Amino acid sequence: MSIFNSLTTAVAGINAQSTAFTNLSNNIANSQTVGYKSSDTSFQDTVSNNLASYAQGQAVSDGVTAYTTSQTQKQGTISASTNTLSLAISGNGFFDVSEPSGQATAGTETFSNQQYFTRNGDFSQDKNGYLVNTSGYYLNGYMADPKTGTLSSDLTQIKVSNVAFRPTETTTLTMTGGISSTGATYPIDPTTNAPTPQTIYDSTSQAHGLSVTWSAGTASTSPDNVGGSTYTVTVANAAPTTDTGMIVGGGTDSTSTATYTVDFDSTGAIKDVKDSTGALIGTGYTGSDATLPITLNYTDGAAAQTINLDLGTIGSSAGVTTAATNSTTPTIDSDSVTTGTYQGISMESDGSIMATFSNGDTQVVGKVALASFANPDGLMAVDGQAYEATSASGSAKVGMVGANGTGILKTSSTESSTTDLTSDLSSLIVTQEAYTANTKIVTTADTLLQATISMIR
Repeated sequence: MSIFNSLTTAVAGINAQSTAFTNLSNNIANSQTVGYKSSDTSFQDTVSNNLASYAQGQAVSDGVTAYTTSQTQKQGTISASTNTLSLAISGNGFFDVSEPSGQATAGTETFSNQQYFTRNGDFSQDKNGYLVNTSGYYLNGYMADPKTGTLSSDLTQIKVSNVAFRPTETTTLTMTGGISSTGATYPIDPTTNAPTPQTIYDSTSQAHGLSVTWSAGTASTSPDNVGGSTYTVTVANAAPTTDTGMIVGGGTDSTSTATYTVDFDSTGAIKDVKDSTGALIGTGYTGSDATLPITLNYTDGAAAQTINLDLGTIGSSAGVTTAATNSTTPTIDSDSVTTGTYQGISMESDGSIMATFSNGDTQVVGKVALASFANPDGLMAVDGQAYEATSASGSAKVGMVGANGTGILKTSSTESSTTDLTSDLSSLIVTQEAYTANTKIVTTADTLLQATISMIR
């Protein structure tokens, strides 16, 4: 191996140590960068050839090459944050993010089709309601339908501005007032004095109409209810020809109904309630609830529901009575909440993004998507603590939080840089000495070359 070879080897060593120095410098500079993954330097010996004249064809080293490796799977310390929109991943997942491709106009923004992935979960809202991290990448996820609340399967940028309140699912209808002995359909519009549908809401916040019809009262035939009266109550779809998706009472189509029997005692108070087969609903004891369970099924994807029509208490003059003892026109009130003013959003550990409203309710507006890779260390780093998928990393598997081994989320938290300052500062000293030693080889080789040249003088 000649002196010239030693110069080449030394230069390779200087370049390799420069790479190590650059990586250490970058680690130290990003020691406070949220979601930063530190880089390591690996060295590899290079061989010029195999010399047959050497014993057993011994290889001759001719330098060194440095490779930068990023440990993207290394977990950083999760720290609490005052930013309620910040998220930290505990696990191997990455946030799926997008980069804007143009200026925002009229409250909307355009985005590049290129997918990026990051561990920087320090998000906040921009002026248009999109969630963006401190590096300028926009969070992707699955938005909820503004009318039904159903999560979309399409991945898109999450936007949370001016969220409208969705009426809550109806669980109870409360009826009070005096039932006419001639029967009627309730509720009754006080303005027109005509029957009007009772609005109820399904699990997707869609409105439907019910009619509650009381038959004319007949004298009770029961020996234990002398002087009492009996009414048949029929609950039906108020618009069977237009709202064909709602089926009442477990029937087969929108024209199906549910019927019940209500007995009143001689004082006009409810004595008991029975289903269509004559079976007692509830206990029938004085003081127990008098409720009619209304089963509703839907053909449009909404979940089946049971609404309790609360008529009051057995043996009490409160709730529904006969008109002879209560001249008040019956009314029906729903427990559905229909209005609320949007106040802000909060993040949940399962990735749900919840809107909060002035009425105290919260509703999901979207869900965070996380991505995983077969080989995360094969990702290509780009500016802003983000990565692109490569053939070495494999394609991204994007889904809900926890799917594909992505881990869990910590709310109001950020993931700290994985830089180990103590270790890097120690390595910096070693790198400096190695760099200096390689420069010493250059100066020594120069001295030897000068001595060789001087031989001809």
